[in-house]
Amino acid sequence: MNQPLTNAPVMRTGHSVSPVTIPPMPDYNARVLGYLALAAIVVSGILEKHFNENLIWLVPAAMLWPHILYFALRYLGRDKSIKVRHSMLLFDSSLGGILLVLIDLSLTPTLFLLLMLNFSLIIVGGVRSWGLGNVAFLGGFTLASLYFGLNIAPPTPISVSIVAGFSCSIFVSVTAYYTHQQARALVGAKSQIQFQREQSIALSHKLAKYLSPQVWQSIFTGERDVRLETQRKKLAVFFSDIKGFTELAEEMEPESLTELLNNYFNEMSQIALKYGGTIDKFVGDSIMIFFGDPTSRGSKEDTLACVAMAIEMRKHMKILRQKWTSQGIRTPLEIRMGISTGFCTVGNFGAENRMDYTIIGKEVNLASRLETLAAPGEILVSYATFSLIKDTIMVRDKGEISVKGFSRPVPIYSVVDFRRDIGANQSFIEHESEGFAMYLDAGKVNIEAREKVLRALEAAAEKLRSN
Repeated sequence: MNQPLTNAPVMRTGHSVSPVTIPPMPDYNARVLGYLALAAIVVSGILEKHFNENLIWLVPAAMLWPHILYFALRYLGRDKSIKVRHSMLLFDSSLGGILLVLIDLSLTPTLFLLLMLNFSLIIVGGVRSWGLGNVAFLGGFTLASLYFGLNIAPPTPISVSIVAGFSCSIFVSVTAYYTHQQARALVGAKSQIQFQREQSIALSHKLAKYLSPQVWQSIFTGERDVRLETQRKKLAVFFSDIKGFTELAEEMEPESLTELLNNYFNEMSQIALKYGGTIDKFVGDSIMIFFGDPTSRGSKEDTLACVAMAIEMRKHMKILRQKWTSQGIRTPLEIRMGISTGFCTVGNFGAENRMDYTIIGKEVNLASRLETLAAPGEILVSYATFSLIKDTIMVRDKGEISVKGFSRPVPIYSVVDFRRDIGANQSFIEHESEGFAMYLDAGKVNIEAREKVLRALEAAAEKLRSN
C-alpha cells in the first residue's frame, strides 16, 4: 500500500510567507504502515488457526519488502521518479490480489485490505490510478487463483476481525491526517497566490503609469518581448509645446507651475488616448506622441487620427485657458504642433538593464522642426501627412522649408479644420473672450444632454442680460 503525495507549498500567515512545517506522507512511510497492517492481520489469523501456518513467511516478507524497495530505488537513483513510484503502486496492487487468494478470501481481512488498497489508489492519482490499480489487482488475483486454486475461508474469528479493523483504521487515519495537512497547505497556497496576484496587479498598474497603455498592454499580454530590438514602421509623429511657457515659468511659483503643467499633460493625454496615440514622452512642456505602433489601422487612418487629435487639443486649449484665467494666470497660453508621417525606427533603445521604448528617424526630426516653426495655435504638417488627410481635412499651403536630413525643401501645410466643420454646415460653434469660453459640437450632443445644454445656455444668456 503506497501513498505518494506532492511536496507541500508555502503558506501565508498574516502578512508573512512561511513554508508548511508538516511534509506530505512519504512513499516509504505509507508502504511500511500498510505492510505492517498486513503482517498484523496474518499473525492474528495464524494464531487463531484461521490461516494456514505455512503463511508465516508473509510476516517477515511484509516487514522487509518496504525497506528493500526503498533502498533499491534509492541506490538506482529512481526514488524520486513519478513514473517509478506509480509503477510500484501498481505492483503493490497485484501483490494484494495474490494475498487475498493466499488467505482464501477471508471476509473481514479481505474487505479491510481492499479498503486500504483503494483508499491509497484514490489518494495517489484519483480515478485513473484507481482504475489501473484495480486492473493490476485483478491480474494478480486471477494468476494466483489459477496457480494456487481458489478456496473460501470459514467465517472470520472476532479477534482477527478486530485486528484487521484496527490496523486498517490506523492506516486510513494516518494517511487521512497527512492528506488533511496537504489540503490545508493547498488552501494556504491558494490564498498566497491570490495575495501575490493582487500585488502583481497593483504593481503592474503602478508600472503602467510609466509606459504608454498600448506598450504596457503588449508587454503584459506577452505580445512583445522586453529586449533590445527595433523595427521599421510607417508612423505618424506628433510634437507639441506651449508658447509662452518660459515667460509663465518666471511669473509663477514652482509648485503652482507644476500643478498647471500636470493638469495640462493630463488633459492632453486623455485626448491622445481617445484617438489611440502612443504617448512617447513629456519633456519640459513638450509632448511627443506617435500613431501606428504597437497597433496600426493603416497609414491613412493612423495619420487622420493623429491630425484629429491635434485639432481637438487646439480646441480644448480654449477651455483650459479660460480655466487658468479664472485661477489668476494672466499669460495667455497657446500650443503649437507639428506632424509628420513616414518610416521610423521604433522599439526598445538603451541598455539591457534600462530601456526606453521610443522612435528615431528623420520623420521625428521633421515633426519636431514643424512644431518649432508653427505659430501659436497652429498645426503644421508635412507633405506626406497632407497627402493622406487632404480629402477629410482642410489645410493651407505654407510653402517649403529646408530640414536637415532631407535633400530637398519640404512642402508644409497648416491645418484649418475638418472639411465637414467649415462653412454653413459646420457642427460646432466656439467663442472665447475675457470671462467667457464656449465650444459646442452639436453633432456630439445626444438627445438626453440637449435639454441640459439649452438650460445652461439660457441661464448664461439671462445672466448676461441682467448684468
